[in-house]
Amino acid sequence: MTTRIFSGIKPTGHLTLGNYLGAVRQWVAADQEPDEALFCVVDLHALTIEHDPARVRRLSRQAATLLLAAGLTPQKCTLFVQSHVDEHTRLAYLLECTATDGELRRMIQYKEKAAQAAASGAGVRLSLLTYPVLMAADILAYRTDEVPVGEDQRQHVELARDLAVRFNQRYGPTFTVPEATLPVVAARVMDLQDPTSKMGKSGGAGPGVVFLLDEPEAIRKKVMRAVTDSGDGGVVYDRAARPGVANLLDVLAACTGADPAVLAEGYGGYGALKRDVADAVMELLRPVQERHAELAADPAGVEKVLREGAERARALARPVVDRAYEAIGLLAP
Repeated sequence: MTTRIFSGIKPTGHLTLGNYLGAVRQWVAADQEPDEALFCVVDLHALTIEHDPARVRRLSRQAATLLLAAGLTPQKCTLFVQSHVDEHTRLAYLLECTATDGELRRMIQYKEKAAQAAASGAGVRLSLLTYPVLMAADILAYRTDEVPVGEDQRQHVELARDLAVRFNQRYGPTFTVPEATLPVVAARVMDLQDPTSKMGKSGGAGPGVVFLLDEPEAIRKKVMRAVTDSGDGGVVYDRAARPGVANLLDVLAACTGADPAVLAEGYGGYGALKRDVADAVMELLRPVQERHAELAADPAGVEKVLREGAERARALARPVVDRAYEAIGLLAP
């Protein structure tokens, strides 16, 4: 039986090595075949924070182009932009009528971001509170079976599961209850300058973040300046006690397919490890960067892929959302 997979990426910054190793490469290698897979640039989620409209459009196009450059194939999967399929927002309101205020306020990311906003004197947009419901709509509109996500998004998939079960119990069978699936290797790549924090695309152009479109020498410089750990313990793989070295070993392991603990045994110092990590990352990203340059030179081709992807996604989602509207008690137009 075919498994339907859905996953999305938010255009709030340039895609990073962490995005690639933690999600995109898994999508390309396993999730788009032999299963039925949908991948989405979730641009509506980028509006939950202060943003520049032109930048959101630019990053949305760049994200889609990079996903194609990484190896997503329109003949095997459906790639589209969230705002191009109205069923996402149609369903989100019904799920807001199913979710509770308490559920959303308990979301870890909301509590963290709301606290950050309050500390800086900024207001918190209502959409920051409700966006997990929109994320649930993204998933449930397609009767998704599996959602490949990082550990930090597992709570949101659990909310989608809870809402699906609750809606089905109240109004009749409508949604598939999805499962979260986690990548086996490099689920989280950490910031090279702060190995206790995830390498995030929203963190600006920090020296600890390797972007997919960084020039090779920029990649080398960032890796060679990566924070290691104090002490004379040498190269040891210990995420708790030696997070800096462990992060470099995790990256090298993800690039080469080796075991990070075994890799550690081959190094007597940090310098050689960093050089090998830099070389491995540059080689990993080289074909992606070359293919991106080709695709970026033909924007009409990328737009055609997204247009056709949205048409396919709409055809899948509309019957599900129409069924939800009928089930919850709304008159058909």
